[in-house]
Amino acid sequence: MTARRPVDTGGEMARLERDRRTATRQHGNHITIPLTPASVAPRMVEVNLVGLSIGALLTLTAVALHLSKGTGWNPTTDISQEVLERRAESVPETDFPEPMNRAIGAGGGGAVAAGAVAGEGEGAELEGGEAAAEESGPWDVPDDEAETFEIEYAKEGDTIEVKENETVLEAGEDEGWDLPYACRQGQCVSCAGQITSGGNSEEYVVHDDQQMLDDNELDDGYTLTCVAYPKSDFTIETGEAP
Repeated sequence: MTARRPVDTGGEMARLERDRRTATRQHGNHITIPLTPASVAPRMVEVNLVGLSIGALLTLTAVALHLSKGTGWNPTTDISQEVLERRAESVPETDFPEPMNRAIGAGGGGAVAAGAVAGEGEGAELEGGEAAAEESGPWDVPDDEAETFEIEYAKEGDTIEVKENETVLEAGEDEGWDLPYACRQGQCVSCAGQITSGGNSEEYVVHDDQQMLDDNELDDGYTLTCVAYPKSDFTIETGEAP
């Protein structure tokens, strides 16, 4: 029977230590130590455990955020319609017709006179509680009582009869003529014309609150046909502004 050779563990350990020291090399300030399988395994296990821990933590955080209800969000109330209604209430209504882009002179549709706002207070109650009486004029005359005058429209090449309760502009439109106008309220010069019969235009027409022509322009025969009611025969050139 062969006797078993005893294991010299002390000599084996000494050999390994000698090999490790022999393998250690110095390069400048850096020391390179070869890693043996026995020293690498514990480090790999440690790194793997740290990575798994971080991954598990991130996964739990994502799940928690996904399942949380949060504070919620309520859409704001749409107030655009309310704003539009308030603006509409603040704008005064007018009876102006749609302009036909036939304005004469600067401003396209004509400039509003500075005195237009000042006259806004007319019609307010007078002292003592009595209301101001509205001014009467030829526009209040009934058709069957209205006097008729002959007006020659020079540019249109025709003379027509116009009642005193009808404006020069309306009479021309009744004939199918495309006469210029914009506001139809005497607040621009788009409908202006010139009476060529001589003298001040108000010798031939009654103006219903015209606010654009001064005395010199009236003396030159200019009139606003949209608010001009005839009171005599005359000749007019439409589309003429001062």
